[in-house]
Amino acid sequence: MSLDTILKQINGKARLIAVSKNVTENEVITLYNQGVREFGENRVQELKRKSEILSNLDIKWHFIGRLQSNKINQLISLHPALWQSCDSLEIALEVDKRLNYKLDTLLQINSAKEETKQGVDPKNAIEVYKEIKDRCRNLNLIGVMSIGANSDDEKEIKQSFETTKEIFEKLKPQGAIICSMGMSGDFNLAIECGSNMVRLGTILYS
Repeated sequence: MSLDTILKQINGKARLIAVSKNVTENEVITLYNQGVREFGENRVQELKRKSEILSNLDIKWHFIGRLQSNKINQLISLHPALWQSCDSLEIALEVDKRLNYKLDTLLQINSAKEETKQGVDPKNAIEVYKEIKDRCRNLNLIGVMSIGANSDDEKEIKQSFETTKEIFEKLKPQGAIICSMGMSGDFNLAIECGSNMVRLGTILYS
């Protein structure tokens, strides 16, 4: 699908983050030349590699994958524009104590309640969000992120998005401004449910 077609579907309702995992820097450059400026990587090593190769471009890099403890220092050194995948209080505390700058961060919520997915339990999300804000001075929590249910049943996917959106609304008084939901297969549904940031990969390169 062409970028123009995708942007028409998004219709200004959500920010587009182009997920560049499994593609080359040349494919990143192609999208950059079409006006895309925000890209997401799910591995710290690959984020480092691409950001160094493309350091002459004004790209905002997002980290969207699970952060392992032994990669924290490396991620911090890369100064990502947004860490989308803070999935527990424990990792938040670990990152915070090593930071010497403010890092914009999203709390990842496992709204589908799937064992294969990372993120905090929806019933604890508000409490965890507030605790991170209270205890982590160098993490600038500005919203939430989730992955839609891995299901062929649209109702299930929609329910997982609605769960995240409901939490997001309750966290607005706590400074939440980003609700990052929706990937290549379900971004239209995510936007219907209130997403204002989508993370698209394969659909951009097909």
